[in-house]
Parts: sequence; C-alpha cells; structure tokens
Amino acid sequence: MILMAKVILVTSGKGGVGKTTVSANLGYALSYLGKRVALVEGDIGLNNLDVALNAEDRIVYDAGDVATGRASVAQCLIGINENLFFFPSATAAVNLITTEVFLRVVRELKRNFDYVLIDSPAGLEENFHRAAVGAESALIVTTPHISAIRDGAKTVKKLYSYGIRECGLVVNRVNGEEVLAKRQLSPEEIAEVTEIPLWGVLPEDDFVNKYTIADSLNKHTDIGMSYSFIADILNGGERKIYDCVSPYSGFFNKLKRWIYK
Repeated sequence: MILMAKVILVTSGKGGVGKTTVSANLGYALSYLGKRVALVEGDIGLNNLDVALNAEDRIVYDAGDVATGRASVAQCLIGINENLFFFPSATAAVNLITTEVFLRVVRELKRNFDYVLIDSPAGLEENFHRAAVGAESALIVTTPHISAIRDGAKTVKKLYSYGIRECGLVVNRVNGEEVLAKRQLSPEEIAEVTEIPLWGVLPEDDFVNKYTIADSLNKHTDIGMSYSFIADILNGGERKIYDCVSPYSGFFNKLKRWIYK
C-alpha cells in the first residue's frame, strides 16, 4: 500500500530553541494516534536527533551508507516504537550526502509512512536547503526571546521562496506566569509579530528542557497535552492550543503574585 506521507520540516532559523526535542516528541505524539512516522535527521554530521531518541547506540547504517550504496533506506531505519522510526544522519561520507541523495531518501520514506518529519539544521544556508527542498509544510519553532522571534520570521520568508506555504508556529518554553505578568510576550503576540499562524504552545518544562530525551509523554501532563494538541492539528483534528496562562489565573494565583511582587 502506498501511503504518500505528509513531509513536514521542523525548523527554526536559530539554534537552541528546542527544535530537535520538538521533532522527537511530536513524532511520538503522532505515533500515539496510530500514524506511521519517520523522523529524519536533517542536520547532517551533527547527529542530535539520535540522542533525543536515545538511539545513538543502535545505529548500524546511516545516510552515508545510502549515499555510497552500502545500504538501502529501509536498512537504515531504526524502530523507536511500533509506529515511529528514525532515519539517522551520517558519521562518514558526509560530503556525499547531496541534496539529490537527501531528496531520494525523503521520497522513498514518503511512500511508506503517514508522516515524514525532518529535523532541520539551524541557519538558512546550504544545509537548510538540503533539508527543506523535499518538504511540503513546515513548523517554525521559536521561543519568547527577541532573537529567536526575529529568526523565525526570517525563516518563514525563506520557506515561502521554496514554495512552502503551509507554515505553522510553535512557541516553545512559554512561562505562563511571565506572560500573565506582561514580562514575556504571549504566543498570540509572537504569532502576530511574525505573521505565522499559531499551531502550538509548549510550556516551560525543566525535565524536558534539561534532559531532552523524548519518551512516552503522559497526555495528562501539561507538556504531554500540548504535544497532543499539535499532533491533532497536523492530523486534521480539532484546532486546540495549550493555554499557558490558565494554570496561573484565578483569585488565589493573583493573590500569590501580588504578595511576592
């Protein structure tokens, strides 16, 4: 059966915003919906996605082996769970992984999965081009910091030049208390500034940010719920976005903030 996956680039423009963690956990969230998902390392040579998936010791073949003809795309795939698979970057023959080779990998994966998520490198140069050329839509990951917001806006303009018009914004590391106190831009304000539709909000979470290891996300936790909402939107379901402010609203929370001013 030919599935013809939706190919989504997870990108940021700026490094350090949690893009790889978002890619990994969103892959999990989509797989929990029963979708077959291929996570592709687009940051050739740096290999961060395998760490986020705790799969670095399981790599036998990688993109370099596909480029040299030593292995097929299917042989490179590493099963993370029943529905989630990982295609690793290269540790050798990095210079042989051209845009054409990468595009061939994506097209082959597209025939056998529901979703192909490409974790792109930071920046907008040649490595970005290689990762973006096969994508049909994109998630732009940013944080509430000015430099990250600015780079996110630059990234979406670059994506438009590739003909990628379906772009959504994911604002990571949102502190609801800071938003409520007007010390941090709200996700809605960031979406307005960047002119990118808001597709997801991820709350500040010390465990996820510190360890960056994607694992079985509990849908009843704030971070698990927020990823589930994004997965639902990508899957054509209910357009629901995590409310980062609600845990800090109400009379007693307002009183506590006033006391600790």
